[in-house]
Amino acid sequence: MRLRFSEQPLFLVLVAVAAASMLVPAIFALAIEEFHTARSFFYAGLMGLFATLLIALARGKRSLTGRNNDLIGLLSLLGTYVLIPAYLAVPFQEALRSTSFLNSYVEMVSALTTTGATIFDMPGRLNPALELWRAQVGWMGGLLIWVAAAAVLAPLNLGGFEVTFAAAPGQSDAGITRFQRADLLRRVVRNTMQLAPVYTFLTGVLWILLLVNGETTLTALCHAMSTMATSGISPVGGLPNAQSGIAGEMVIFLFLIFALSRVSFTSDTAVSRFALHQDPELRLALMIVVGVPLLLFLRHWIAAFEVDAGENLMLGLRALWGALFTVLSFLTTNGFESADWNAAQVWSGLNTPGMVLMGLAIMGGGVATTAGGVKLMRVFALYLNGLREMQKLVHPNSVSGLGVIARRIGREGAYHAWIFFMLFAMTLALLMALLTLFGQGFEQATILSIAALTSTGPLLALAGDNPIHLVDLGWQAKLVFAAGTVLGRLELLAIIALLNADLWRD
Repeated sequence: MRLRFSEQPLFLVLVAVAAASMLVPAIFALAIEEFHTARSFFYAGLMGLFATLLIALARGKRSLTGRNNDLIGLLSLLGTYVLIPAYLAVPFQEALRSTSFLNSYVEMVSALTTTGATIFDMPGRLNPALELWRAQVGWMGGLLIWVAAAAVLAPLNLGGFEVTFAAAPGQSDAGITRFQRADLLRRVVRNTMQLAPVYTFLTGVLWILLLVNGETTLTALCHAMSTMATSGISPVGGLPNAQSGIAGEMVIFLFLIFALSRVSFTSDTAVSRFALHQDPELRLALMIVVGVPLLLFLRHWIAAFEVDAGENLMLGLRALWGALFTVLSFLTTNGFESADWNAAQVWSGLNTPGMVLMGLAIMGGGVATTAGGVKLMRVFALYLNGLREMQKLVHPNSVSGLGVIARRIGREGAYHAWIFFMLFAMTLALLMALLTLFGQGFEQATILSIAALTSTGPLLALAGDNPIHLVDLGWQAKLVFAAGTVLGRLELLAIIALLNADLWRD
């Protein structure tokens, strides 16, 4: 019986991709003579490929034409973030042999959603093949959201697209209904063919640049994948323990720009059709990335003169760079900490500026990028609405003159952004209530909830007075945190969309 790729469900294809990806750590583990790890990944990948082949054969030539593509796409994404991590955790736990399946599952959910919060936060706890697997799962999760944004979320005006007018190609054509669009898998394949080479090429270039700056091979690869996916996963505990130094941070800084706006790497949606110099997300991000460190630096500089330490210019410049890099890192929800972040804290006297980092993570990066958070486009829409309202207070009969950029934001863009922000706040409150119910203090529950909903796992180590260790949480709190990471990655609007009766009508 001849199998056609286009006749298979998206979820089954994603399971097959996950199974095939296990061959990478299997080969690497074999090369470094970690034979048990190699067998664990090889057998799990082989069994997954065999199982998906049997299911495809059992389905036969059943066509997906005429199905509700939007509903299938959302359900496939939800199943990917909830069910596939259970499969990804099987070889991880089998190779490690010293942890529970729940810990492995939470680890894989965190990696696939590009949250990057880890239960195994002690460097050296995992062998190199497992460290590669964590970074690889995060990297695949970043590519998944790149593709899903245009193929699944854009046609439904979700994921930030609801703020802009005519978010997806063909969306403004009234004669084209939801059921007349291209097949879901065809859309996914087309977008994958467009974006995967760019994503892979950028990762490879960053890997080479980190190697040139003195980083070890595995660490450079993991940091390159974690930068492009904004997962913040590191096999050495972060950039302060890396070998590339400030030169490596500068390279990573440049590549984090791809998480600020989709216009930086593609023009496949209306969100990414702004001119580069007019893109509102990049302009808003530039204002934040430059403004916040400068405000902190000026505060530090004045304080230094007051204590007669103003001549230490080098310390001030290192503090400025540490603040600049860390602000961009948390704004993109990557979460890498600069090696000079401690110098910035010493310079400022702010030992734990957790509120600043959490505020940056909540604002988030660009729409349809790997970044999480509320997203800069929604923040920009609220800013435009507030600016217009203040103008009307002074001139009630005035006509808006904000220009072409404002016209690209839909008439109800600010309304949709405000609805999302309220849903985000309500979800945050609910997660905090559940975490406090399961034994966490108010501060810990706040940090855990924000880290989950913004896909910024490194907040657990940096936002509080003391690091939060996921391994110390009870099983209930771990499951709540994992559920929060899925909600943060898929966004609550997509979950609510699944309850829309119109999507269930064939």
